Parts: sequence; C-alpha cells; structure tokens
Amino acid sequence: MGNFIRPLSDTTSLVASDNTWIEGSAIQQLQTTAKLAGMIKVVGMPDLHPGRGYPIGAAFFSTERFYPALVGGDIGCGMSLWQTDIKTVGLNLDKLEKRLGCIDQPLTTEQCQNLWGDCEQDLSDYGLPPATIGSGNHFAELLSLDTVYDEEIVDALSLTKKSLQLLVHSGSRGLGGQILRNHVERYNHDGLAENTAEAEDYFNQHNAALLFAVQNRELIARRILRNLRAEGNKLVDISHNMVERSSINGSRGWLHRKGAAPSDKGLVVIPGSRGDYSYLVKPMQTEVCLLSLAHGAGRKWMRSECKGRLKHRYTVAQLVRTPLGSRVICSNRELLYEEAPQAYKSIDTVIEALLGAKLIELVARFKPIMTYKVQKEGK
Repeated sequence: MGNFIRPLSDTTSLVASDNTWIEGSAIQQLQTTAKLAGMIKVVGMPDLHPGRGYPIGAAFFSTERFYPALVGGDIGCGMSLWQTDIKTVGLNLDKLEKRLGCIDQPLTTEQCQNLWGDCEQDLSDYGLPPATIGSGNHFAELLSLDTVYDEEIVDALSLTKKSLQLLVHSGSRGLGGQILRNHVERYNHDGLAENTAEAEDYFNQHNAALLFAVQNRELIARRILRNLRAEGNKLVDISHNMVERSSINGSRGWLHRKGAAPSDKGLVVIPGSRGDYSYLVKPMQTEVCLLSLAHGAGRKWMRSECKGRLKHRYTVAQLVRTPLGSRVICSNRELLYEEAPQAYKSIDTVIEALLGAKLIELVARFKPIMTYKVQKEGK
C-alpha cells in the first residue's frame, strides 16, 4: 500500500498522498478522538477537515460504547445516483433550468404520495415535511457520463452517455440535529455504554433518522424528475454519517462514520465540488481503513473565510458558471461563496490517495451540468 496509509500513532492512521491538503487542526482533532474511552482505531480519509470538535472525513471504531457526537447532527447524510432519460444531445440548459424551477418548499403527505404512490412510511411522522435538500453543502446535480473505466459495471447499471445522471446529496436535516441536541443535553459528549436502555433509545432514533434521510433523497430525486418531465432509475444510495455494529480484526464493536463512505455496501459515488468531476468507484474492502472511504473533495477553507477570500476575485455572475461549463442555481449569495469550488480540495488528489492505498477501483467519471442549491420562489 506504499506510503498512502500513514500511521500517526498506534491507533491513528491517515490516508493521504504527497499532494493531499490536510489542515493540522484536523489531524489534532483526529488524534483527540483516538483518546476517547473504548476507542480502538481511527482513520482519517484524504478529504479530512476540521469540524465542530470532531473531524469530518473519518471513521472511528470503539468497543463497549459508542459516541453519538462523532456521528453528528446530520445522521444519514449521503448520496444517491440516478440514471435519467434526459437526452444529452440538443440539451438546452436555459430551458432545463426554467423547467426545474424551485424545489425548496416542503411537500405535504399528499404530494409525497402523488410522487411515490403509497409511501413506505409517512415521513411527516418525524415532524418534518420531506423532499427538501437542506442547507450547507447539500445539493442536487445533473451530470453527464464523461469517462468509463469499467465497461462491465457501467453496462450492468445501464449507465449511458446518451442521457444525464442525477446526483442527490442530502441527509436527515433538522431531525438528526434534534436527536444530537437531545443527547448532548442529557449526556454532554460522553459516549453511551452498549446494552443499556440509553444506548438502545439513541440507536432507535438514529435508525429512524437514517431511514428518513434515505427516503428523503428518493423523494427529492422524484420531485426533480417530475419537474423535468423525466423518468429515472436509482442506481446507488449510500450514507456518510452513521454508527453501526461491526467487526474489525475479529473484535466486535461500533463503527462510526463522520463524512466517510462505506466500502462494504456496494458501489460508492465520490463527488467533487460544484465545479469539479465526480467519480463512481468500486470499493476494495479492507479493515485497515475501517471499511470506509472518502465521501467527497473535503473543505479547504472554513465557511467564514470564503466570502472574504473570493468576493474581490469573483462576481456572483462568475460563480454561477464553472470552468467546466456547468451552471450553479443558488439565490443565496453567502451560500454561493461558501460552497464555491475554490473552497474545496481537488477531487483528483482525493482519488489519487484512495487509488494509491488500493482502496478503490475506478468505474466512471461524471461531469457536472447543473447544480441546484437553493432557488427563489417563482423562478
């Protein structure tokens, strides 16, 4: 595996190449988590960056207790990839954007049923109307299949260059945040001992939020497809923020992922920033990296720094058009600067590190066409 899986201590490793940008504060946070009670191993991915107390882009394995604070407030945040029937030949982006319109208003239960027939579960039971993307780095993106690396897998998925793909990145929104707040109010950032009523209570709430996030992504995709008068087929859905029972090197315990994609649940989409390519990869399962992969490009700058760094270099008009020729739909100027491609690492350096560590094989690369963040009503 060369120098791509780098030990930082007996319990801490980092997946990185010489070209990987990693902030020192992120590594400090990673090493701090390794000192938590019951923590056996932590691994930082090449998209590692600082979070609120705990790093994002990492996996953590503990025994006898687990830590809801490591999962964070966006339980179930993840990616779904769809193949659509929107033809790439003769594509008119102005018409496509107008037809897409605004999808920021929550759906009622009746609207959900119209999109999905009889819903598997009424998502409003969780106290949140579903089918909204949410804030932060969540997005929906139309892409085109740019490069094929594994024709057999691409053909089996019926991926095609003749039609656009749809990528949805969202999570449990306010539901996961409320679950975390309730936990912190009662237990601070302490972990929960396994096989206790408190652990079981959190785990049940966690699993409900996980289900909400998965179903919410599906409704978002169906809503977009309806507006675009298109059909689609879901190919991949993975979650990045979760905790689950697992076995690592023969030890039974708890595997936490905070901004890390699973490598034991099938194909994985690793997106770039809104102005960069995204990759579909085949994971090579390895417990050395806690059955986990990078989940995206990873932030390079803190949100609070972005506007100050960029406003004198780029106008709003420039930021809604990317160097790859795609466009970004974002009526919130602050968010436009915060989520600018310049604020993120190069996706190719992340992929380089994962390939060097022999954690993935490439399947396909996608080029962004249109990225949806937030839109004003009536547009």
